[in-house]
Amino acid sequence: MSKNLFKFDIKTEKAQQMIDITHLLRQAIEQSEIREGIAVVYCPHTTAGLTINENGDPDVVRDIIEALNRVFPVNASYRHFEGNSHAHIKSSLVGVEKNIIISEGKPVLGTWQSLYFCEFDGPRRRNLFIKIIEMK
Repeated sequence: MSKNLFKFDIKTEKAQQMIDITHLLRQAIEQSEIREGIAVVYCPHTTAGLTINENGDPDVVRDIIEALNRVFPVNASYRHFEGNSHAHIKSSLVGVEKNIIISEGKPVLGTWQSLYFCEFDGPRRRNLFIKIIEMK
């Protein structure tokens, strides 16, 4: 890995879940020693994703997963032979990357915001990459 590129292993435990990974973002920023810049967070999986959302009420995470399942149910008349089309669709809609501003050595997030890894086809072992880019 090149300098300021960090790889993290994430073990998911449920078929669908959202895991707060803000601590990994903070860890990467701290280890990079960059005070001003951008963090590019990337998930290299077609059945997982990344989102930024509320961290104050765990029901928000539950509601997001339930809403996605209402629109894209696990069992529907999908053609993909692996049986995980719902996860591919959710990943495409949620997205697999986030860019987060770094100011004074900290991620710029709202008071109630956290960065979440979204598992849609678990449980699995996943990878997460964070690249810290200095901006002067």
